[in-house]
Amino acid sequence: MDITIAIDAMGGDHGPKVTVPAALAYLRKNPDDTIVLVGLEDAIKAELGTFKLPSSQLRIHPASEVVGMDESPQLALRGKKDSSMRVAINLVKNGEAGACVSAGNTGALMATARYVLKTLPGIDRPAIASYLPTVKGQVCMLDLGANVDCTAEHLLQFGIMGSALVSVLEHKANPTVGLLNIGHEDIKGNEVVKQAAVLLRKSDLNFYGNVEGDDIFKGTTDVIVCDGFVGNVSLKTTEGLARMIRSFLNEEFRRNLFTKIAALIALPVIKGLQRRMDGRRYNGASLLGLKGIVLKSHGSADEFSYLCALEKAAEEVRGGMLHHITEHLEKSHLIRQKTAGVID
Repeated sequence: MDITIAIDAMGGDHGPKVTVPAALAYLRKNPDDTIVLVGLEDAIKAELGTFKLPSSQLRIHPASEVVGMDESPQLALRGKKDSSMRVAINLVKNGEAGACVSAGNTGALMATARYVLKTLPGIDRPAIASYLPTVKGQVCMLDLGANVDCTAEHLLQFGIMGSALVSVLEHKANPTVGLLNIGHEDIKGNEVVKQAAVLLRKSDLNFYGNVEGDDIFKGTTDVIVCDGFVGNVSLKTTEGLARMIRSFLNEEFRRNLFTKIAALIALPVIKGLQRRMDGRRYNGASLLGLKGIVLKSHGSADEFSYLCALEKAAEEVRGGMLHHITEHLEKSHLIRQKTAGVID
């Protein structure tokens, strides 16, 4: 299946200096696919000028504006209708691209994508989902910051979308879903979490039950559901912990001559540890629940990291992500319940 990916070439901390070489690296691995670089034409051409271009599978779609990393979502949505971010999302809406990838302002990306693409029937709010490493492999976690305040129904919808994402990316027919809580017992947690557990248990999902913070890295379940406040704090804590561990290792191995020698002996182990903890491999957070596939790359992503996001976007398109989510929603009767007014 040949696909087309629209890239917000101007988004992120580095803009075309990362997005352009990542696009070319993707096409070298996937020569039948097409990449559309959206943004300031002169800036993109200047970066392309340093590379040998691949055939006709790469094209530029001009956009006259750029959304700043510190701009408000409202300004980006209302005041920059020809931004590289919005034009790239429009290509998905118009069917000219199967997915959009941007490293730009997260709030602006979510607001613009929701306004342009709208949400799927049965979904009240889109969620940000991404993967974290575990001792067993990886776990999909959502929401990671799009929705600070959630209802039990929202958490159920997150579970449905996360299950669909894992089914597509990992080819698991019936992924396990855990609800992040302060204890495994049913009596633990606030009222929203307790109600969400009831809904998840009654759904067609493979609901494991409550999971705690340490279950994230144990790999207890394939999917972990939480509200955006808890999810974002967990994600940032994880990133900070990983940086601290790397810093401590460097300090200890550089402490004296003996530890430097020990570092040389342990180099294969160190490299293996770095590879397993390398957050770049997990780059590309999915904005789930929209009528289109949109992925958010980390703003500081390098070429390898951005390439990982592009490959994840392609896999979502090839795997029929939107169809899987809709299918899960229908099985859980959310569409019928929403029409009947059972869910507000």
